[in-house]
Amino acid sequence: MEIELSEDARQEFLSLDSELKRRFKAHMEKLIRMPPRRHLKFGVPYHVEDVTQQARLVYKCDGKVLYVVRCFARHKDYEKWYASYK
Repeated sequence: MEIELSEDARQEFLSLDSELKRRFKAHMEKLIRMPPRRHLKFGVPYHVEDVTQQARLVYKCDGKVLYVVRCFARHKDYEKWYASYK
């Protein structure tokens, strides 16, 4: 399985500090080995992974591709994005 980042996710990932980048990479590799777990509600077609207490990784799996939609360093940014779907 390969990992593909959206343009938003790529920019957000590049703006992270090195420790947080390492954690996001580790979670992406874990998601390749394990099936998707926590699906978002309200008809949002993505899954979410908690990277830290604050950081979130929003993704979807399409067969052999793990498509990373967003990388949030702060929970507040994630909540604001998620609320736009309600």
